[in-house]
Amino acid sequence: MTSVEPEPSRPSAADAAALYDALTAVHAAIYGYGIVSAHSTPDVNDLVAQALSQHRSQRETLITMLSAHSVAAPLAAAGYRLPMAVDDPTAAANLAVQMENDAAVAWRAVLEQAKPDAGADDDRAYAVAALTQCALLAARWKQVLKAWPVTQAFPGGSD
Repeated sequence: MTSVEPEPSRPSAADAAALYDALTAVHAAIYGYGIVSAHSTPDVNDLVAQALSQHRSQRETLITMLSAHSVAAPLAAAGYRLPMAVDDPTAAANLAVQMENDAAVAWRAVLEQAKPDAGADDDRAYAVAALTQCALLAARWKQVLKAWPVTQAFPGGSD
């Protein structure tokens, strides 16, 4: 999903920029899950709630991580452009899969861009956990869709 507002100053350092981009992806996912919730059936309410909880927790952690890098965290946009029309439960589940895949790409970039120092070890460890959460949520949404395969060998990448 893309923001409908201009992007504030993105840091130039690759490691901080990856964290910044991860936060923008998480902001978009939190927004998008409002749409998913509105169009989902009651049997997936627990999954929507779990996803929202995880992304909200990631948001708070990312704000702290960016602060440690002396980078101002970007604010959530007032609105986002959805990558597809969402008007039924199937489209809502497809949006959820897309958002989890987008977040996984962002977390994989955090892993790839983390500098080899002691502080980056914490960033990297958190990114692995967040990437895993995204992959698991995407798999659960694919189960809702009865899509196959439900998992990807290397989440967040095309390989």
